[in-house]
Amino acid sequence: MNKIEVITNKCTGCSLCVKSCPYGAIVMQEAEHTLENGRKIKNLAVIDLGKCTYCGACVEACKFNAILLEKDKVEISDEMKSYKNVWVFAEQRHGEISPVVFELIAEGKKLAEKLKVKVAAVLLGHNIKHKSEELISYGADIVYVVDEPILSEFLDEPYCEVFSWLIKEEKPEIILMGATNIGRSFASRVATRIYTGLTADCTGLEVDLETRNLLQTRPAFGGNVMATILTPRHRPQMATVRHKVFKPLPKDTNRKGEIIVKNYDFSKSKIRTKFLEFIKDTTTKVNLAEADIIVSGGRGVGGTEGFKLIEELADLLGGAVGASRGAVDAGWIPYSHQVGQTGRTVAPKIYIACGISGQIQHLVGMGSSEIIVAINKDPEAPMMKLATYSIEGDMFEILPEIIKVIKQTKKY
Repeated sequence: MNKIEVITNKCTGCSLCVKSCPYGAIVMQEAEHTLENGRKIKNLAVIDLGKCTYCGACVEACKFNAILLEKDKVEISDEMKSYKNVWVFAEQRHGEISPVVFELIAEGKKLAEKLKVKVAAVLLGHNIKHKSEELISYGADIVYVVDEPILSEFLDEPYCEVFSWLIKEEKPEIILMGATNIGRSFASRVATRIYTGLTADCTGLEVDLETRNLLQTRPAFGGNVMATILTPRHRPQMATVRHKVFKPLPKDTNRKGEIIVKNYDFSKSKIRTKFLEFIKDTTTKVNLAEADIIVSGGRGVGGTEGFKLIEELADLLGGAVGASRGAVDAGWIPYSHQVGQTGRTVAPKIYIACGISGQIQHLVGMGSSEIIVAINKDPEAPMMKLATYSIEGDMFEILPEIIKVIKQTKKY
């Protein structure tokens, strides 16, 4: 059983532990006590065990070694030892593999090399076996293929059923999925079906070679804290990762790998949903996630009319249109353009933020951009401080001038 306690004769009442605890589990109380050196102290740190998660943040913060933390050592069972290999769910739509898959194969390969196992891609769909070679060329050692007509379009139930069955058959140690619309919907269903843990929206992955635990790092509390999460008692270990967090390996068409075709009998399956129609979003001229240049608008844009300027500039630059959650919630632009913690993660060469204050939820989604240009009336806005170049002023005066210069330049 985990144990944590404050060592009374070492606690100086400095309150560093209070500030470090992300769960509000520590308070300072009046309690006169004597330190080892005889000094009298009036305040003592008290830990609320009902709130404490035994994360250890307070132990690291304490400069006086006044907090003792003992964690249970989780033994790896024989059943858990039977799980091996790192899997990547090869998400595809209409035969096109999502770019995040190649990024995850690259990261999965690093983990697999440390664990001395192989990295495998799982490809579900219909008439998609030929895509296996592409997955191998980007680093997959093994590709599992389930090719069935019922899998031609993504539906949670059949995909979850066959993927869960495949996991029980092959027993992977780690499963990585993209934090896409499909991945977010699909991963949680699979984790529930196979009784394991799932960490969403990871930004860092590492392994503990002694325990073979996957160290899954992700933002918590609105991005103010980076939490590292483990699944020590269950296998497989599952995580979803956002697009653009990792870089894919260079494509090598000479790579060789193993393709394993699996057949699943859906005759006894009870599928309660039916695919009706795929309606493509025609409002996006350039794929937001893949764009080298993105022009984004926030609440400062003021409405749909303001976004016409944003769209004009993006078109001239050959870029995509982005938006903050505030602009999307206001109904000025569709959700598919949203950048941030609850939208897309992007990493373009140039990100132009117009009328975006720069709340942490938005910065999480675009902070990796190579060059950030901020246009805002408020010089103290977080985005203005983060930006590579900041332009203070009214975007309705600045953008027309920029558009005018670009049009004149293009004439020549």
